Amino acid sequence: MRLLLVEDDTALGEGVRTGLLQEGYTIDWLQDGVSALHALQQESFDLVVLDLGLPRLDGIELLKRLRAGGSAVPVLILTARDATEDRIAGLDAGADDYLIKPFDLNELKARLRALLRRSAGRARVLIEHAGVSLDPATQQVSYQGKPVTLTPKEYVLLHELLAQPGKVFTRERLTQLLYGWDEEAESNTLEVHIYHLRKKLFSELIRTVRGIGYLVEGQA
Repeated sequence: MRLLLVEDDTALGEGVRTGLLQEGYTIDWLQDGVSALHALQQESFDLVVLDLGLPRLDGIELLKRLRAGGSAVPVLILTARDATEDRIAGLDAGADDYLIKPFDLNELKARLRALLRRSAGRARVLIEHAGVSLDPATQQVSYQGKPVTLTPKEYVLLHELLAQPGKVFTRERLTQLLYGWDEEAESNTLEVHIYHLRKKLFSELIRTVRGIGYLVEGQA
């Protein structure tokens, strides 16, 4: 899952980024509203964690412009503004959730998992498909009841594909999900991850769509 963190407090941003990287997210971090709006208009993210008191463009105005442009990306506001009218303003501007600073990092992680479930149209926590079971809360994966050990990148890739069976993901999109702006990926890295997932699970789980990318077949 690729997440955009928009936070101008360097110490807080570093703490959130480190915690979410450990959770398996690919994190891109920006510190002002104008840069964030441009990134959201040009690239694809699964989630946005948005501060309100941003330089150059306030978080509420950023959110209004984002929604006016038709974006439905889930947005969690993370702010010290705790007045009721501020929470109402944020939600009315298009936020999906609202968390007040200071906060517990584990609560933030749980709220982000809930947003991902809702955005994917899933009510259940576990993702189960063709004998594969994936628990986003614990990041444990099993196949036919037996635990499977995955690398962090393999887990992120499997989660994305299993969460939306039947959807074809381009190579570019999957590479963006795995590697943020600060990471370099070799040209065959994605294929290597796919190869290892097929070997650890079963070869027919992930289908290659020639010239486009990959998908997990939807269940009948």
